[in-house]
Amino acid sequence: MIAAGSHEIFDDGRACGHLFKVKCIAGTNNGVAHPCRGSGTVVVKLVDLCPSGCQGTIDLSQEAFAKIADPDAGKIEVSIERHVLCFISDISSIRVLLVFLEFNV
Repeated sequence: MIAAGSHEIFDDGRACGHLFKVKCIAGTNNGVAHPCRGSGTVVVKLVDLCPSGCQGTIDLSQEAFAKIADPDAGKIEVSIERHVLCFISDISSIRVLLVFLEFNV
């Protein structure tokens, strides 16, 4: 799943291609009262810069938004963490290490 980030998140393109864990925290005053659904969390790949006018926000694809919140909500409050996945494999001993590192943005 994909997303676009504001200038603060996109970081002049340095964050492009990075993964972010986005969690639905609450609704805004303008939408559905209790929009969060399921686990309320989704991991997205940042692929673009938000259109001008979005500040300090992440714009989720429809698929990603629907996974964490009611699409009728339109806008929600979220927490965002950088999500790093490292995969190391050693075939000779059939040992696999999978590491998830999370950084607050």
